[in-house]
Amino acid sequence: MTETMQRRPEEHHSVGDLVGQATEQLSELVRQEVRLAKEELAQKGKRAGRGGGLLGAAGAVGYVGVMALAGTGVAALSLVLSVWASALIVTAVLFVIAAVLGVTGRAQLRRATPPMPAETLESVRADVDTIKERAHR
Repeated sequence: MTETMQRRPEEHHSVGDLVGQATEQLSELVRQEVRLAKEELAQKGKRAGRGGGLLGAAGAVGYVGVMALAGTGVAALSLVLSVWASALIVTAVLFVIAAVLGVTGRAQLRRATPPMPAETLESVRADVDTIKERAHR
């Protein structure tokens, strides 16, 4: 066969066919992106769960350590002061530390609200605007 006989005749598609194909391709792309996002979030969720568990354990051990340190502080101060005065001083220091941590944590939480991914939303809006602009051409 000659080269011209092997070629298929050029296919002509209507605008409706092209729009339908584009819609199908876009739908498939979105489905694939959603599947990928689900898999990624599942993996990150597992890691976050393990990390959270380890952080919780570290916090519990740290708490016990702080209590032991407080007892050590009371014992050390009781060499110079009475036991009740030593315990009162260590308790006051712990409350001051707790207050500073509480105020700092509250300020951090206020800066974290609203809990919406602002950068991601802006990126999606830009994508939508770009698609709209190209669709109107």
